Amino acid sequence: MAVETEKFYANLPVNRLSLSKLMLNERLFFNVPNDWFVIITDIEQSTDAVHAGLHENVNLVATGSIVALLNIAYKNDIVVPFFFGGDGATFLVPPNIVNDAMKALLIYKKNTLNAFSLSLRTGIVAVKEVYKQGHVLRISKFASSGNLVTPIVLGDGLDYAEKIIKGDDYLYSGVDPQDYEPDLSGMQCRWDKIEPPKTNNEIVTLIVVSRDHVHQANCFAAVISFIDKIYGMPEMRQPISVSKLVFKTSFNNLGREMKSQLGKINILKLLKTYLTNFYGYVFFRTEKGKKYLRRLVEMSDTLVVDGRINTVITGSETQRSALVKALDKMEKNSEILYGLHISSASVMSCYVRDLEDDHIHFIDGAEGGYTKAAAVLKKKINSLIN
Repeated sequence: MAVETEKFYANLPVNRLSLSKLMLNERLFFNVPNDWFVIITDIEQSTDAVHAGLHENVNLVATGSIVALLNIAYKNDIVVPFFFGGDGATFLVPPNIVNDAMKALLIYKKNTLNAFSLSLRTGIVAVKEVYKQGHVLRISKFASSGNLVTPIVLGDGLDYAEKIIKGDDYLYSGVDPQDYEPDLSGMQCRWDKIEPPKTNNEIVTLIVVSRDHVHQANCFAAVISFIDKIYGMPEMRQPISVSKLVFKTSFNNLGREMKSQLGKINILKLLKTYLTNFYGYVFFRTEKGKKYLRRLVEMSDTLVVDGRINTVITGSETQRSALVKALDKMEKNSEILYGLHISSASVMSCYVRDLEDDHIHFIDGAEGGYTKAAAVLKKKINSLIN
């Protein structure tokens, strides 16, 4: 597929067939360009931070790393595939914005360490190195309905890059971040915990990995089919609903956002942001505001496939029991490993460039759903190694 390398992802076709069918259609996936890079951010010891009650800070820091990089991509008219993981993020980035991206993330790492005592591991691996080591990195675009388009990655390439970046001997020293200020404009974490749309439902945060990347597509297609069959199509298991949204504008919450950007609180900026935020109460009662809220639900990112399945869904305990039974069978057959966390609410952080059309919302289970599900999965993986 011949395209300008920086426009590779932007020019990929959007697939609107079911995700389980997409997984099995190899011709709809394309190799990530050889000159691109994998950038990964990850909060060190995030499980400990979540258990200490710092899950809001963990989500905030992870979201900020996405916003910092996406603002750079936007200014350069580039569409970057990214994957939110609750305590970090993964990006596929073309070469022309790599230096600026790493400068921004390294300054952001310094600011968030000073502000929250959370260390944001930040690293980069060349895609050509992923291929050189014999790993697979193939990508497609998926849209279940509406306007939310998400990248779908198959292969073990991102898993390899993550292991390199998290390795004890990894050290990045490629750019000097001095005098570079990350742009976090558009980052908002203004919503309180969100209860499930239906009474007595629960929030399930699920992570699934394939035991063998050769059969990964088949395993993932089976998992998605089980979820579709048990919970219904994506709109039926959507954990976010307009009726359950509760807007919050506390100085404490706005202060956390500012500290993540500047490493400190600027009182005048904080007051200006608070007054702007107060306008939200009025705006959400207008027709434009109501349209924004409806789009917010549609643009909520509840499914991430980055070489593993990461999803937040809502349903009943009976549905969850049926899903666990199906996953346990696949796990017993050495097809997959999974981690699952149950909570009574979900949490949302947002990236809003404009209130009309350009916004996306990152969803996690409350109290660190992805982080806790990942901890369960990690124990299973370690038990196989040991």
